[in-house]
Amino acid sequence: MMRFETQSFTYTLALFLILCITLVNASIHHYSNEQFTHRSNAFFFHGGSEALFAPTSFIRFETVTFTRPKESAINHGPMQTNTGLVEAIILEVKDRQRIGGSYFKSDLICCDPNLAKDKNCNLGEVIIQKNPDNPELPKRIRTYFQGTNEQALMETQIVQINATGMYYLYFMFCDPSLKGTTITGRTVWRNPNGYLPGKMAPLMTLYGFMSLAYLLLGLLWFLRFVQFWKDIIHVHYHITAVIGLGMCEMAVWYFEYANFNATGTRPMGITLWAVTFTSVKKTLSRILLLVVSMGYGVVRPTLGAHGVASRVLLLGLLYFVASEALELVEHLGNINDFSGKTKLLLVLPVVCLDSCFILWIFSSLSKTLEKLQTRRNLAKLELYRKFTNMLAVSVLLSIAWIGFELYFNATDPLSELWQIAWVIPAFWSLLSYALLVVICVLWAPSRNPTRYAYLEETDDFDEEGISLTSSVAKMSGDVKERKGSSATDLAFGEDIEEDKRE
Repeated sequence: MMRFETQSFTYTLALFLILCITLVNASIHHYSNEQFTHRSNAFFFHGGSEALFAPTSFIRFETVTFTRPKESAINHGPMQTNTGLVEAIILEVKDRQRIGGSYFKSDLICCDPNLAKDKNCNLGEVIIQKNPDNPELPKRIRTYFQGTNEQALMETQIVQINATGMYYLYFMFCDPSLKGTTITGRTVWRNPNGYLPGKMAPLMTLYGFMSLAYLLLGLLWFLRFVQFWKDIIHVHYHITAVIGLGMCEMAVWYFEYANFNATGTRPMGITLWAVTFTSVKKTLSRILLLVVSMGYGVVRPTLGAHGVASRVLLLGLLYFVASEALELVEHLGNINDFSGKTKLLLVLPVVCLDSCFILWIFSSLSKTLEKLQTRRNLAKLELYRKFTNMLAVSVLLSIAWIGFELYFNATDPLSELWQIAWVIPAFWSLLSYALLVVICVLWAPSRNPTRYAYLEETDDFDEEGISLTSSVAKMSGDVKERKGSSATDLAFGEDIEEDKRE
């Protein structure tokens, strides 16, 4: 029975570590009348977890107060000392097996009379085996209740971190009479370069880099946009909006992380703006891919037929709401407050709507390619073939990366590889940017908008003929120009005859 309880404690400890991988509580962890959880012969409360860099990182305990039940306090005399013990235990994730009696082949977490008799531990304390490579860890800090006092104030102190790693803080007690004890106060965790947790620090650099990348792309696109402003089509305005949103999104996230690093907290206003920019940009990016795949502005002038525009807007609205809800939970709330089922309920709609976008995009691409091939619009057909190949590659990369992400999380549930975990969200940012760059290259404004623009009356003639006759006209004199013009008229007439036959 004791073995089962200890194993349950180990699983619960691992679950807490997994849930705390997304560090949304900031580097200042607040406790407000929090309860302790009973496992095996111990009671524990998870006080926080962050990745810290040596040698100048620290954890500071501020106004941490333990309040025990009145029934527990009155069992002691007013002159008695040390009438109850609560321990704060700081450990690195790799030392988690050093908490409890596994070293003594025992299933207990707290020391009992038999283990104390062998002088393996102190009666009534959590069993801890020191790390021979770092004797200061795991670190134990004791706080005692005195006499009949119902409260015990933990001494304000700073614990210096002398080794880089993922650290966890637990408050624990072994005395069953202290059942019902609560904790209030806060702890402050700080890295050498600021309050930003070590796992999140590379993301601030990434967002800064991506802000500059979007700025450069926006500048190049703006110059091209101004240069050929007379040949602009509707798709170009959509692309401009996505570039602008991407620039704002990365800049706001960088500012949010920089503020977090400076203050140790995440202000709701800034985070809310960052989350909203992310959701709007993701939504418009998917709508852009969809309308381009439908041939909007290329093989069809509008999306109004058969309520297509309404369905596109409805799907986009649903995706925005689902994405916004998920992002708010991940970045504004305390992840420990949400159960796995709640998170699953928020993730599933996003996954389903993403699947709808993918199916609709490739279905529309198939129809657009078929229409272009039937009309023999070779230039546009080549453009859309490149676009289709690019999307196919991106989908394959996404599937492969999702598989890697699942494998990474399954093989590293306790975030021991926290120093490289940032590459997972970084991939999605880079992939999104790469897709946008490819679209900008394929649909860049130019002096020859007929290579992708919709022409109401002449959309069915052979664009290869236009390119050919244009080249002939440039190479010839005045007489040959007239011949080139005649060749163009002939090509135009032949296409009209083909349309009649069709």
